[in-house]
Amino acid sequence: MPFKLSSTMKPAGDQPQAIAKLTQNLNSGVAKQTLLGVTGSGKTFTIANVIQKTQLPTLIISHNKTLAAQLYQEFKELFPNNKVSYFVSYYDYYQPEAYLPASDTYIAKEVEINDLIDKLRLEATSNLFSGNDNIVIASVSCIYNIGDPREFGGKTLTLKIGDLWNRRQLFEELVALFYLRSEMEFKRAQFRVRGESIEIWPSYADWIIVLEFDPEGKISKITERNPFSGHEFDLKTYQLFPAKQYVGASGSNLKEIIAKIKADCDFEVKKFEDKNQILEAHRLRQRVDYDMEMLQEVGYVNGIENYSIYFESGRKSGDPPYTLIDYFSHLWGKDFLTIIDESHVTIPQIGGMSGGDSARKKTLIDYGFRLSSAYDNRPLNWDEFYSRIPKAIYLSATPANFEVQDSKNNIIEQIIRPTGLIDPPIQVRPSKNQIPDLIEEIKKRVIKKERTLVVTLTKKMSEELATYLADPKKTGVPFKVAYLHSDIETLERTEILDKLRSGDFDVLVGINLLREGLDLPEVSLVTILDAGNQGFLRSRSSLIQIMGRASRHLNGQVILYADNVSDAMDQAIKEVNRRRKIQIKYNQDHHITPKTISKNIRPRLIEANVKNLVVTPLLEIDPAFLTPNQRKSHISKLKKEMRTYATDLDFESAIRLRDKIKEIELL
Repeated sequence: MPFKLSSTMKPAGDQPQAIAKLTQNLNSGVAKQTLLGVTGSGKTFTIANVIQKTQLPTLIISHNKTLAAQLYQEFKELFPNNKVSYFVSYYDYYQPEAYLPASDTYIAKEVEINDLIDKLRLEATSNLFSGNDNIVIASVSCIYNIGDPREFGGKTLTLKIGDLWNRRQLFEELVALFYLRSEMEFKRAQFRVRGESIEIWPSYADWIIVLEFDPEGKISKITERNPFSGHEFDLKTYQLFPAKQYVGASGSNLKEIIAKIKADCDFEVKKFEDKNQILEAHRLRQRVDYDMEMLQEVGYVNGIENYSIYFESGRKSGDPPYTLIDYFSHLWGKDFLTIIDESHVTIPQIGGMSGGDSARKKTLIDYGFRLSSAYDNRPLNWDEFYSRIPKAIYLSATPANFEVQDSKNNIIEQIIRPTGLIDPPIQVRPSKNQIPDLIEEIKKRVIKKERTLVVTLTKKMSEELATYLADPKKTGVPFKVAYLHSDIETLERTEILDKLRSGDFDVLVGINLLREGLDLPEVSLVTILDAGNQGFLRSRSSLIQIMGRASRHLNGQVILYADNVSDAMDQAIKEVNRRRKIQIKYNQDHHITPKTISKNIRPRLIEANVKNLVVTPLLEIDPAFLTPNQRKSHISKLKKEMRTYATDLDFESAIRLRDKIKEIELL
C-alpha cells in the first residue's frame, strides 16, 4: 500500500518550505541535498512528509543504535500502516579476532548476539521483498556483508491453500530455509508437527504459521496465530522467508568449496615456506585443516565469515560485499531514497570502517592466522557506498564541508521551530568553583522538576562526577544521578534516557553520547565542563549539538565552564545567536508564544534493569569475599568494562578482563 502519514500535526514554521524544496529537488532529479535543521525544528516530521509525497522506499542511516531506535519508534508512529524496520548490529558484545605481534597475543573472536535485534534484522530484509512501502532505519552496520539479495529472495517458500505437499518434501524445503525441527522447546526459526498440522515459527515474526492438511495431503487451512494470546487470523497464502540472511552456502557444492579452500591454503603456505616463515606456514595449515574438518562434519565453523567469498556465486575476490543497500538497488534500481541522519558524524564513520577492518585483517593474514580470503569479508569502502546511494538527503544541524560541497546549492535551512522555541541563551562561567556552582544550578532545576545534562571530557571524569553528585553528604541534596557512556549496553541507554525523562533521574552525566539527536524535552539545563579545550569533543559542531539538547524546553539554558573562549566556542555562540534572532523575529511577526515540546515516552524496544549510579573500582574487589549474588553482579560489571576496552580496540586490556572473569566463574 502507498505511504500514508498518520499524524495530528501539520507542517509549520520552516517545515512547509523545506518539504516543498526537498520534494521538488527529488522530482527534478537532484541527486544530493542537505537539510540543515536545528534541534527541535522537526526534521523527522519533514522527512516523513517528503517520503509520503515522493512515495520512495527509504533507507535511513544513523550513526549509533540509540538514535536509530529513537527514529524507528518515531517512524513507526508516523507510518502505522506501512513497513518500518530496524536494522542494526545484533551484537550486544563483539570482540573481533585479532593478533598483537608486540606481545604475541592472539585474541579469539567472542560475540553475544541479541535475539530481539536478530529478529528485527530478519524482519527488515523480509519486509523489503513484501512491497514498496518500506522504511528501514539502520546503523552503519548496513554497509557490512549479509549475502546476495537475489539468493535471499530466491529462497522463499510460497504456501497456498489447495497446494499438494508430500510431508517429507515440505520438511526438506523448510530445512533448506534453515528452519530446524523441534518437538520440545518451540521458538523462532523452528517448525514442529502436531497431528495433521505443521506449525512454523518464522525467524522474523512474533506470530506462528499453522498449516492444516486434508487426507490427500493438500493444505486446507493456513492460520496466523499468536503463540501467547492464542489470537488467530485465517490466510489464503503465506510467503515464508529464510531463517538467515546469509543463504549463499545452502545450494553450494561443499566438497568443491573445501577443495578450493585447501588449494588456496597450499598456495599461501608455500609462500610462507619460500620466505622461511615456518611458524606462520604451520599455523595457517593447522587452522585451515581444522576449519575444513569442522565444516565437513557439522556444516559450520566459528569464523566461517572469513571464507564467505567461496560461498558467494558471482562475486570475485576484491569485489564489494552484498549489503542491505543492495537489497534496495536489487528491488528498485535507483528509485529509492537514502537519508543520512546526523551526516557530519555518520559520513566520517562510514568512511573509516573499511580502513580499520583491513588493518586488523592484514595482521591476521601476515602472521598466518587467516587466509587472504578474510579480506573479502569486509564493509563497503566510501567510494563503493557513495556509488550505491543515487538519491540522498544529508540531515544535520551542523553539516560538514563535504555535505555542503556535495549538495552544491541545494542546502535547505530549517531554523524556525513550529513551537516557537528559541535556542537557549548561553552563559560562559569560569572553571574555578564550577562544581559548587553546578550543584546550585541543578538544585534550581530539581525544585522545578526539570532535568539537567552535564557533559565532561572523559569517561573517568563522568563516573567520578556522577558519584560525587549522587552523594548527599557532599551536595547536601540527594540528587538522582546516572551516567551515560560507551560501556552502557546499547538498549540500556534508551532505558536510561527514558528514566531521565520520567523523573527517575534528575541529572545525566556523559561525554560524547549526549549530542546528536537525543530528544529530551524535559531537559532545561545543559552544562559543558572544560568547554574551552580545543579538539573533537569541543569543536564548533560538537558544542552546537550539545547545546541543542536544551532547545526543546521553554526555560532552556546553557552554561559553558571555561577560563578562555576558544575559537570553537566563539563560532558556536555566534551561530546559536544568529539562529535565536531568526526565531525571535518570526515569533514577533506571527504573534507566536513559545511553548515547551510535549512528547509521550514511547514503549521501549526491550526492557532493561537500570538502577541509580554505583561506581566501584573493579580491580580493588576481592571476589573471594563476595556472596554468589554479589559475584554475579561483579562479573556483569567486569564484562561491561571488557566491552568498553574491546570497543576502544584495547584488546590487551579486554583479554585480561576476560581471563579474570573466567577465573571468578571457577570459584
